[in-house]
Amino acid sequence: MIDAAHRDRDGRAITLRPVDDGNWRMVADVAPRDDQRDWVAALAARYLLLTMRGDVWSSVAVYADETVVGHVMWGVDDDGSHWIGGMIIDAAEQGRGIGRATVTTLAGWLAARDGQPPVRLSYHPENKAAAALYASLGFHPTGAVEDGEVIAELTAPPRRG
Repeated sequence: MIDAAHRDRDGRAITLRPVDDGNWRMVADVAPRDDQRDWVAALAARYLLLTMRGDVWSSVAVYADETVVGHVMWGVDDDGSHWIGGMIIDAAEQGRGIGRATVTTLAGWLAARDGQPPVRLSYHPENKAAAALYASLGFHPTGAVEDGEVIAELTAPPRRG
């Protein structure tokens, strides 16, 4: 379990836990709001399949206390940089600070793994909410674009924001 002592706006502890036999169905059913489906998969199940079929990404479940509320992936690139991807917070759980707590928790854990290498993520340029969230946490666009998405990087410890 990855726990950085973050809480959502309802006071629930936000933790990241392995996807396992006991929670994978709940994780697979996590779905974003309809208006977000241009930027993320319709269900987290797609990201779970990606992590099962490749060696780059690892999935973790996002919990609020003991309830699965989201999914996020992490990976390590050939250059040693750490990546965050495939984050979906369930539509019914959005607006409570869970996404902020998830990114802060995972970015801090990744940065500490191998002596503070950069942590990167990407987002669609029209996804203004994601851009604002990541900027508020200290991520800065690198100027690179991959698959139509802006690449942003965190080079210092994440801000709690």
